[in-house]
Amino acid sequence: MPIQLFHVDAFADAPFSGNPAAVCLLGEEARDGRWMQAVAREMSLSETAFIQRRGEAMSIRWFTPTLEVDLCGHATLASAHVLWESGVAPREAPIAFTSRSGPLRARDVDGWVELDFPTRPAFPLEAPPGLLAGLGVRPRFVGRNIEDYLVIVDDEEKVRTLTPNFSRLRELGLRGVIVSAQAKEGPADFVSRFFAPGVGIPEDPVTGSAHCCLGPYWSERLGKDELTGYQASPRGGWVRVRVAGDRVFLRGQARTIAVGELRV
Repeated sequence: MPIQLFHVDAFADAPFSGNPAAVCLLGEEARDGRWMQAVAREMSLSETAFIQRRGEAMSIRWFTPTLEVDLCGHATLASAHVLWESGVAPREAPIAFTSRSGPLRARDVDGWVELDFPTRPAFPLEAPPGLLAGLGVRPRFVGRNIEDYLVIVDDEEKVRTLTPNFSRLRELGLRGVIVSAQAKEGPADFVSRFFAPGVGIPEDPVTGSAHCCLGPYWSERLGKDELTGYQASPRGGWVRVRVAGDRVFLRGQARTIAVGELRV
């Protein structure tokens, strides 16, 4: 039986912006990780999400073209959008996901998808060899969490014009590198970019999971719990962020670009 497959732009207020993701709605038949990885490689997008109902919750797994990851914001946002738009889940009720990062939730808030994710704060450390050489910047702060390095610079323009050495960054051993600065003026409070050549993604257009780190950092520095982030990749995208204890709430919009069937 054909499997429904969706191509969605997440954290996007218009088509062909934000971060594209594939969403695969699985039926009752079990599919193993090797099969999912093969599909993700075929899709050749930064992330492909696989959704399967497990009782009252939805199981979600995320794959880049090269490996499975523990947490992905934009593909989860795209998945919630697909479940509501296709009628699989009622829009008026939150969606509960089970995942490798524990329970996650999504709800509709005035036409925006709000994700309830765990915070991933960064702890300060000395920059490892290769990190600053790979970025070519002088940082104000360097930290890391379980997945990524966080590098803060003093000028928004440095973030926007950064041209990393991906070969150097690929050698660092973590998932990726977040680079951020305070925005010069609104509506953004901060800008960022995210590089993950080690998992097959030189630059990710808009990274929800990176805001699980950016939210706590900028909330503490700017003294506010609600912020707006702009990820300044060539496609670009907006993320509304609210920090509440050890949870971060991320809001974004999504646009369905294509709908099809997977016939294998």
